[in-house]
Amino acid sequence: MPTYTDQLQRTIVLPQPPQRIISLVPSQTELHHHWGLGERVVGLTKFCIHPETWYRSKTRIGGTKTVHLDKVAALNPDLIIGNKEENPQADIEALAQQYPVWMSDIYTLNDALEMMRALGKVLGTESAAQTLIEQLETDFSTLHPQQPTRRVAYFIWRKPWMVAAQGTFIDDLLQRAGWDNAFADQTRYPVVTPEALQAAQPEVLLLSSEPYPFKERHLAELQAICPKAQILLVDGELFSWYGS
Repeated sequence: MPTYTDQLQRTIVLPQPPQRIISLVPSQTELHHHWGLGERVVGLTKFCIHPETWYRSKTRIGGTKTVHLDKVAALNPDLIIGNKEENPQADIEALAQQYPVWMSDIYTLNDALEMMRALGKVLGTESAAQTLIEQLETDFSTLHPQQPTRRVAYFIWRKPWMVAAQGTFIDDLLQRAGWDNAFADQTRYPVVTPEALQAAQPEVLLLSSEPYPFKERHLAELQAICPKAQILLVDGELFSWYGS
């Protein structure tokens, strides 16, 4: 019987290619559409907004952090696809008692490409996966990081202020684009005080559209803390979605 290893080094058994898939990760839902899985995906989260046709037509089983187990059971999935950072461990453990659950664990672009390669085998979409991987590798190989580099703080939350530090997919993409992360000496998503922000001396503040929906009205708050910094609103999907 076919067995597969996910990015947490867990083994799942799939007697046949999955035909009733639930995706718990927005960027991977978009990836499944790109690969043409169509009706094989039966459930997704309320944050899986791409493609819009799926968001409007497929069953939503809650959020990435609040999976409704009863809605999952009603769909009778033969595969659930989740992510270590996105989905609570308790939910995943509960689901894994009843269904095959394949987990991604992504900190870098290379991790994302490996996820695509592995999921392609699980889903029987190896050719589409390899085509996408080669396309992305080519795109990133021709990327010209900005020069000179600028010191940046990437904000994901307000009240309290939280930023993306090292050990995140966001940080890996910042580096590839030529940014110098002002909080590279910290890990994951630390809370930063106004004093710590001033001490880090970022030249640019990037305010993400997600998970906190930063708007123009928030710029003045940070400008008061870092009056010399340039502040930009950015599309969080471009920095944190590791799909197609």
